Amino acid sequence: MTTTSELVFVPFPAVGHLLSMLEMAKLLVDRDDRLSITVLVMKSPLDSEIDSRVELFAASVAARIRFVLLPHQNVSLEASPMAFLNHFMESHKASVREAIANLSTSGSSRLKGLVVDMFCTPVINGAVEFGIPSYVFIPSGVAFLGLMLYLQFLQDEQHVDLTMLTGPDAELDFPCFANSLPAAKFLPSDVLMKEDCQIFLGHAQRFKEAKGILVNTFAELEPRAMEALAGLGAPAVYPLGPILNIKVESKKGFEILDWLDQQPDASVVFLCFGSHGSFDEDQVKEIACALERSERHFLWSLRQPPAKGKLESPTDYADPAEVLPEGFIDRTTGVGRVIGWAPQVAILAHRAIGGFMSHCGWNSTLESIWFGVPIAAWPQYAEQQFNAFQLVVELGLAAEIKMDYRRDLIKGGNSIVTADKIERGIKSLMEGKEAGERRKKVMEMSKKSRKALMEGGTSYLSLGRFIEDVCS
Repeated sequence: MTTTSELVFVPFPAVGHLLSMLEMAKLLVDRDDRLSITVLVMKSPLDSEIDSRVELFAASVAARIRFVLLPHQNVSLEASPMAFLNHFMESHKASVREAIANLSTSGSSRLKGLVVDMFCTPVINGAVEFGIPSYVFIPSGVAFLGLMLYLQFLQDEQHVDLTMLTGPDAELDFPCFANSLPAAKFLPSDVLMKEDCQIFLGHAQRFKEAKGILVNTFAELEPRAMEALAGLGAPAVYPLGPILNIKVESKKGFEILDWLDQQPDASVVFLCFGSHGSFDEDQVKEIACALERSERHFLWSLRQPPAKGKLESPTDYADPAEVLPEGFIDRTTGVGRVIGWAPQVAILAHRAIGGFMSHCGWNSTLESIWFGVPIAAWPQYAEQQFNAFQLVVELGLAAEIKMDYRRDLIKGGNSIVTADKIERGIKSLMEGKEAGERRKKVMEMSKKSRKALMEGGTSYLSLGRFIEDVCS
C-alpha cells in the first residue's frame, strides 16, 4: 500500500470560512497525489447550512478527502459573537486531540501537518503534543492578517492601550496600507471592545507558533501588504488564492438567469449581502426608494433578518411586498426583480451584471474580481468595514455606499443609510468617467486573478512551495 502525506484540516463552521477551506483541500489533492486530507467537521449551532454543504461537497470530491464528524458540543450564546466563538473552540479541543491521536496511529498515511482556520488556533495544542507542524488558514486577505499581527505587536511589545483607537479622531498607520486607517470606523468591532480584543489578538499571537500561514489572496491584489508582512514577525506566508468554487450552476432551476438573459450587457446592479446580511424594514424602504429613483436595472436578494436577540441566519420572506414600499414591485416590473436567496456565482458570471452592491465579505470580493464586476461597498459586520476601506481607498476597485456601516448580528442595525446616499452610490458605481476607469481597473485585476492560478502564476508557485514543505 502506498503511504501518503496526511494533512488534518480544522475549518471553523461558518459558511464563508468552511467553503474556502474545503476548496483549498480540493486544490491540494488535485495538484499532488502524494497528499490526502482529513477534515474535522464541527457542528455549528448558528448555521444550519453547514451539514448540507459538507454532504454536497463530500459527494463531489476524490476519496483522498475524507470527513470526520466531531461530537456535538452544547455551548450557550455569549454576550458577544467573539466570546461565543472562543468557548465553542475550547469545547472542541479534546475531540480534535482524539482525532489527531487516531490518525497518528494509522498505517496508511504519515501525518504531516495540522491546518486550522484563523479562529481555531486553540486546537494547535494537539499538533504540539504529537510533534507535527501546524499551519493557519486565513480566509480573508493578507492585509487583514497584517492588521492582526500589527495590533498584537502594538499591544504586547509596544504596550499600547488599544482602547485609545476607539476615539473619533484616532487613526492607525500600519505598514500594509499607504493610507491612514480611521480606526473607530474601520477596525473590526471585536478590536473595539476590550474583552473581545484580547480573544481576537490571542489568535494573532498563536499565528507565530505555526510553521506557515495560508492566505486566500493573490500577490498581485495586495503587493504592499505582502511586502510588509516580513517586518511583522509572520512565519512563511503562502498566498494561494483566489480560492473559489467558480463552477457556474446550471440554469436549470434558476429562473432569474432567464430574466438576466433579457437584459442589456453590464446594465444590472446586483444587491446581495452575504450569508448573514439583512436589513430592518426602515432600511429596506430606503434601498427600494433609491433603486426606483436611480432608474437602473436591478436584481435584489432581499432576506428577512432573524428576531432581535437571535444569532441566526436570515431567511427568505414569504412575501417581500410586506416590507417594501406600497406598489414598488408593480412600478419596477420592467427594470428590476426582488428575490430571496441568490445563486451568487452564476449571477456575477452573467454578462448583464454591471455592478455589485456588496457587504464586502472576502469570498464575495474575490468572486466579483474574478468576474470583473465592480463593487459598491456596504459592509455589515466582522472585518467587512476594513475590507471596504481597502477596496475603495487603497485599491480603487470599489465605489462606496457607506464604508463604515455596522450591523450587530444580534441587535440589528443602529443607523439608517438614506435613499439619497444609496442613489449617489449607485450612480458612482454605474455612471460617468470614474465608473468607467474603475471598471477597467477591475477587469485588469480579474485577468491577474486568473493568471495567478495558472501554471507558473504566483499562487500556483506558492501552492507548490507549500506542498514541498509538507512532503519533504
